[in-house]
Amino acid sequence: TIDFIDPSDGCVVFRTCDEEKDRVVLQLGTACPKRALRVAQMVENDVAAIDINMGCPKEFSIKGGMGAALLSDPERAKSILKILIDNVKISVTCKIRILPQLEDTIKLVKEFEALGIAAIAIHGRTRDERPRHPVRPDAIRAVTKEVSIPVICNGGSREIARYADILKFRDTCGASSVMIARAAEWNVSIFRKDSMLPLDDVITSYLKLCVDYDNSAHNTKYCVQNMLRELQETPRGRIFLESQTLEQICQIWDLGDYCRQKQLEYQQKGMFTRRECSTLIQEGPDVKKIKLDPDIIERNVAFVRINYKQTHDLPKSILHHHANVNGINLPTYETHREVKLFRCIISFQGKRYTSSFWEKNKKFAEQGAALVCLLNLGFVTEESLRENGSILE
Repeated sequence: TIDFIDPSDGCVVFRTCDEEKDRVVLQLGTACPKRALRVAQMVENDVAAIDINMGCPKEFSIKGGMGAALLSDPERAKSILKILIDNVKISVTCKIRILPQLEDTIKLVKEFEALGIAAIAIHGRTRDERPRHPVRPDAIRAVTKEVSIPVICNGGSREIARYADILKFRDTCGASSVMIARAAEWNVSIFRKDSMLPLDDVITSYLKLCVDYDNSAHNTKYCVQNMLRELQETPRGRIFLESQTLEQICQIWDLGDYCRQKQLEYQQKGMFTRRECSTLIQEGPDVKKIKLDPDIIERNVAFVRINYKQTHDLPKSILHHHANVNGINLPTYETHREVKLFRCIISFQGKRYTSSFWEKNKKFAEQGAALVCLLNLGFVTEESLRENGSILE
């Protein structure tokens, strides 16, 4: 895969691969022409086109001057498109919403067309309207008659229940193609010309891809939630809502063993997976480190959640059980946070332990420190930790 990583926490911000290079359009939410250009130039060799989002009505977009806020600032919108068109080697497109006055929508689209955009997607609602409001295909159709670039119609998910409805919406709008969000999130087999697949089949196929491409548990859960919708209230749905790791999600659809095997396979091959930990970059003036006391025992040991099938197998559980059985005071945890990462120092029987890894949440940081303690006490061996990927050579 081709990964773009946030250096502050090791998070994979965008992951793609050569197989989809000519099909993936990266949509950017931006209010800054220069920043948009920097990002576009960073990814232009790995995607088919860059799209600028001028349709998102969410508060975070509006307050940041992005999304639908750009419709009220056409000069800024045009400056973003122009700098991209003039400086990147791939196609540039944008997505907008219709304006309250049709003539203003047509005028804006014509101005964008004159800049050289390759296509435009139009959502058939205004900035203040939401999915409960009816979409306006007549407004989209009116725009298509005034421009020569492809117009992609959007906003029809409420009327789309099968593949034939996609074509009907396209024809009603007079558009060249259709952009679908909600209907595709509910069941991506909406794009099948034949009948749609059962939801469980779609979820199972999706989860296999998530495992194969090491997708984050957070994003995987979000997508499956959109598929389940009201089924989240079923017994299986409630178990799903309690899941936190990719393995736990996969287990619900009988893919737990497949997930475990794949992740262990990646580790044995020395591949970097989305393990829930990362180290801060060790170079540069902005790196922040905990000033460790010389008596703190620090080891390069990472907590890898996939290695622990049961709650009682977790490092903290083992350590607490050991303390209770032997009448020893329970360990205490001191957690430090830097940017978006956590690191914990555990105190137990007069000694202090920590992992050199910074974790992406407090719970994992505590487990990592407990694992270092268990290693030092002889409950686990370095050999076993190397085998399961907790210690990387």
